[in-house]
Amino acid sequence: MRNPFLTFGIGWSSRRRIAVAAVVLATLLAITLITAIITGPADRPSSHPSPASPSRSAAPVEAEPSSGTSSVPRISDPVQFAKAAAQMLWSYDTRTTGHDQQLAAMRTWMTKEYQYVDWVSVSAQMPTPALWARMADQGQYATAAVTEGHYPAAFKQALAEDPSAITKAHIYAVTVTGKQTIAWAKGGGGAEDRSITLAVQCRPSKDCTLVAIAPTVAP
Repeated sequence: MRNPFLTFGIGWSSRRRIAVAAVVLATLLAITLITAIITGPADRPSSHPSPASPSRSAAPVEAEPSSGTSSVPRISDPVQFAKAAAQMLWSYDTRTTGHDQQLAAMRTWMTKEYQYVDWVSVSAQMPTPALWARMADQGQYATAAVTEGHYPAAFKQALAEDPSAITKAHIYAVTVTGKQTIAWAKGGGGAEDRSITLAVQCRPSKDCTLVAIAPTVAP
């Protein structure tokens, strides 16, 4: 019998995911464009890789179950940070971590710039406290293997049409794919392929932070 918690975070139809992704990406790009027009180009050029030449990694990266207290990695590359953030979101361990503790750990990854942050989209990845308690009763935990990360085609095209749009907020859209392996008491378990598009902020000479989640995979 399929474990009812194996589908945590999944369930949107492909058509709905694509529609929501288009709206989210358009909104993020509109924000950076508007602020760039109002304030003008940034004083210093970005040191991050150009979305025109997306970074990819074919080697899977394994993650241990989250303890809810792991520190945010200091990464300045948008793709590498997005991969680490996806790994964090797909990993948890209800045997050692409470619901509030897991949520608090997730929040430490978020940008402190309130005008851009969308905490609701990230916290929505968490089950309810009641469901978390049921998961804990089964000793459920998950590990993640990230296989690839890249800038979505829609994001690259938007920047190609208006390169200055990124120069104020420095928000990048990155699609990450991988696999989540879930296990629970008495030897139960399973695995599913996972994909997510994240908005990450990577200002020049600063470490990246998480801005939002688009519940889809852009090509």
